[in-house]
Amino acid sequence: MFKTYGLWLGILCAVIAAILLAVSSSPLASIAAVFVVFAALLLIAANKRDPQSHPTHVTSGSAANTKAEFESGTLLEATMSGMREGLLIVDRDMRVVASNSAAHRLFALANGSPNQRRLTELTRNPAIYDAFLDALKGIERSGVKVEIHEPNRRIFDLRVVPLGENGARETEGALGVFFDISRLERLERVRQEFLSNVSHELRTPLTAILAFVETLETGTLEETNDNRRFLAIIRKNAERMHHLIDDTLELSAIEAGNVKVAPREIELYPLVNDVVASLAARAAAENITIDNQIDPATMVRADPRRLEQMLTNLLENAIKFNRKNGCVKLRCERGALNRIIVQDTGEGIPQQHLERLFERFYRVDRARSKELGGTGLGLAIVKHLARAHGGEVRVESTVGEGSTFVIELPNQIGELTSAKVGA
Repeated sequence: MFKTYGLWLGILCAVIAAILLAVSSSPLASIAAVFVVFAALLLIAANKRDPQSHPTHVTSGSAANTKAEFESGTLLEATMSGMREGLLIVDRDMRVVASNSAAHRLFALANGSPNQRRLTELTRNPAIYDAFLDALKGIERSGVKVEIHEPNRRIFDLRVVPLGENGARETEGALGVFFDISRLERLERVRQEFLSNVSHELRTPLTAILAFVETLETGTLEETNDNRRFLAIIRKNAERMHHLIDDTLELSAIEAGNVKVAPREIELYPLVNDVVASLAARAAAENITIDNQIDPATMVRADPRRLEQMLTNLLENAIKFNRKNGCVKLRCERGALNRIIVQDTGEGIPQQHLERLFERFYRVDRARSKELGGTGLGLAIVKHLARAHGGEVRVESTVGEGSTFVIELPNQIGELTSAKVGA
């Protein structure tokens, strides 16, 4: 009777473990689930080893018990195999006695299992070995940061606990759980870089504003010519801060999924004409010619406001970084994707910069970009808005021959009326 209850308790534990693993990403919940599964395994293993629970003659009751054991074993195996966390159990001799498929992937074991192999055969990482060694001495280790570089660099949070104690107060083994925190580490690094970049970008214009305000306060208020020049510099830097804050808030809203796009069929030619007209004065100041080569009959599926925002950012860059007396051409290629092309005759972008060009605050020429008033966020905004439409933005460039930016939009007419950015 006790063994029967133990069997059903094992099944219940497995179900609880599966639910915990499905609904929680918390390390504590995952660890709890691992121990529940492990307890269930021990109960079922003990039940299977008990000769009294498997009589030689088959009755309806014994058949039901056999079926329950089979189903519970399948459930536990599926639960362990489906865990995202790597699970490794070693005995007192540091020999692996149990593991799951996540652990096999962690140690890059394409074939077979690490069971019955010593831990030193799997890894030479001293942090992993020391954590398991301490657990065998009865010391629980948590928060151990482990970096694995093969086949790819990944970071894990390792927790190892002792398993069982005999009369000599020595542990029978150790159980280790590997939590993959690579994405969290990457997001934390991005957050720190973002804060650092924003602080740096705001500090530069703010320093200039304070410096010229102090200059005015120290006795140059009566000098009309200097006053106007100083006020113009203060205004320029204040506008730069204003643009930076606006772009930062816009990008944050897009990445958080708080900006929606509502794609519909629109005429591309008049929209591009509106963008060109809004930047005509800036282009004229640099003697830049803008050539709208788009067919007036061209229709694309996009959110008009967001497409205008993307084209404005690309066209502004094409004007800023063009040559004197240069040219910017806009055209559209129809096909499986609608490709809206913005081509300039600037200096071009070296190949090593192209891959990172759409990152936040990334600049090819930092000094020139700041001089021209760029925030370093325009291309990042274009990238996220293009992806919100189900498309992409690409760049091709050759030094000395200019750059070509391409917005690719799906050419589909469906029921999609809105989409969230940042999904």
